Parts: sequence; structure tokens; C-alpha cells
Amino acid sequence: MSLMTKILSASTAMALAAGAAFADGHSAGPAIIYDLGGKFDKSFNESAYNGAQRWADENGGEFAEFEITSDAQREQAIRRFAEDGNSPIVMAGFSWATALETAAPDYPDTDFVVIDVSWIDMPNVRAVGFK
Repeated sequence: MSLMTKILSASTAMALAAGAAFADGHSAGPAIIYDLGGKFDKSFNESAYNGAQRWADENGGEFAEFEITSDAQREQAIRRFAEDGNSPIVMAGFSWATALETAAPDYPDTDFVVIDVSWIDMPNVRAVGFK
């Protein structure tokens, strides 16, 4: 496992832990939406999955998950999880930026985490970028 994938895995675990700490009012738990390539892509998605699974194992928690198969599903997936009460909703990769910037304002009480993006500045979005 490369250093970048280890960092991503740890970032996902921390994002779920941090989000779960302030998501007490939500009926559903955290969610992770995988990018194109699927959760076992031997790259960012799999690292994000490993981090989410680590969080679940260490905290006895559960998380919802979804693997998109086309770019057209990005915003739809974000909205579906937000409407179901999931929080935080975690996504890995800069490809999520546009859909997240569009959907997040409609769900001010939902916390979102996007990894590998540093330029989004919204009150309910934690953008985690790498130097």
C-alpha cells in the first residue's frame, strides 16, 4: 500500500469519526460514496473503504455505501444519502467537487467530507486536501 493510499484510508476513518461525533441528530449513520472504478479499485476508493471499515470495526458502527457507475449519478447519490439522513457523507476525489457544491447548500444540517479537494469553502463541507 502506497503512502498516499495509507493517508487516504486514515483520512476516511478520521472523517467518519469526526462527522459521527457531531451527527447525533441524524437518523442514519455515515455514508461513503465511491468514485468511478468501484470500491475495490486498488486505489482511492479501496483506501476510502478500508478507512470506513476501520472506523466501523473500532467503533461498532455501520456505514451506508454506494458505488457510482457514471458521472451522472454523482449529485443524485449525494442527494439520496442526504435525504435519507446520512451524515457525514464522505467522497474521495476532486471529481465530486461540482456535484457537492450544487447539492450541499440544499442540506445545511448534513455534514459532507470530500477528500483530495481543498478549494470548497462551505459551512457544512469539510474539504481535505493534500499538499
